[in-house]
Amino acid sequence: MRPLRTLVVAALLSALSLPAARAASATWTVEAGGGRAYVYLEGVPGTVLEDKVSLTNPGAKPLTVRLRPADAYNSRSGALAVRGARTSTGAGTWITLASTTLTVPPRTRAEIPFSVTVPAGALPGDHPCAIMAASDGRESGVRIHLRVSGPTLAAFTVEDVRIFAGAIHYTLVNRGNTVLTPRVAFRVDGLFGQALRRAPRSLPVELLPAQRVGLAEKWPDPPSLDSVTVHIEATAQGDARAEAAASAVFVPWRTVAAAAAGLLAAGGAALWFVRRRRHPPDPGPRSERPGGDPHLARAGA
Repeated sequence: MRPLRTLVVAALLSALSLPAARAASATWTVEAGGGRAYVYLEGVPGTVLEDKVSLTNPGAKPLTVRLRPADAYNSRSGALAVRGARTSTGAGTWITLASTTLTVPPRTRAEIPFSVTVPAGALPGDHPCAIMAASDGRESGVRIHLRVSGPTLAAFTVEDVRIFAGAIHYTLVNRGNTVLTPRVAFRVDGLFGQALRRAPRSLPVELLPAQRVGLAEKWPDPPSLDSVTVHIEATAQGDARAEAAASAVFVPWRTVAAAAAGLLAAGGAALWFVRRRRHPPDPGPRSERPGGDPHLARAGA
C-alpha cells in the first residue's frame, strides 16, 4: 500500500479542471470523496479504515488550506458542532490525515486521503467526528459517521419539563450508543379539558450518543386560569421511546391583584362606616332652652 502522502501527490496530479464560469463566482469547498453527503465508516476494534475528502479550488490563484480532525457534539440548541483543535478526546483523535496543510492549484479539485485507527478497547456504537478545513478566514468540514461494530442500543430520556415564557421547555438525553432523530408529541390536559394537542413530528435535531439538548415548544396562548399536566411522548429509530410529564398552574395574577386591591378598598370603606355608626361624633355641649332651667324656676316659686 502506498503511503498516504504519496496518494495526495497522485490526487493532485490527476485533479480535474473546473469550468471558468464556475470558477469566477464560487468559493472553495470541502466534501466527502465521490460527492457523498458524509463519510460512513464501520469496523471492529483494532481496524484501520481508510477514505478521502475532496477540496475544490475554483479560483484563479493557489489556495492553501489547513486541515484538522475533530470530535462532533451537539450544541445547546441541538445543532452539530465540533471541538476545537486541542479539545478533541474521542474519535477525532483516531483520525490521521495524509497532510494537515495543502496548497491546491487554481481551478482544481484535490483528494486528501485519511485513515481511522479504531482502538482495541473502543466501545460499540456511533462515534461522530469530522475533518475540518480552514482558509481565507472560513472553516468548513466533512462529517464522518463512524460506527464501531458490536451491539447497539437506541435509548433516550425526556427530562426537565417546565412551562414558562410562552413555551414548553424540555431536555432530550441520548442514553444509548447510536445517533437518534427524535419525533415528539405534546398533550396538555387541564381541569376544563384538553388545552393543547400536537401530533408527533420529527425534530430538526440529530441527537448524538451521550449528548443532551435543551429544546422548547412554543405555546403562546396557554389558559388564563387552569391547573394543567403536560405530557411529552418521544420516539426514535431503533424502537427508542421516552415519556415525561409535569404540572403547572395558571393564575391571572394581575387580575387577582386588581380584585384584591378592590376588595381591600371596599373592606376599608365598610369598616369605616360601621365604626361611624357605632361611635357617632360628639355634638358638643347642649344649648339652654329659652326660659332658663326649669328646676331653678320651681325653686324660686
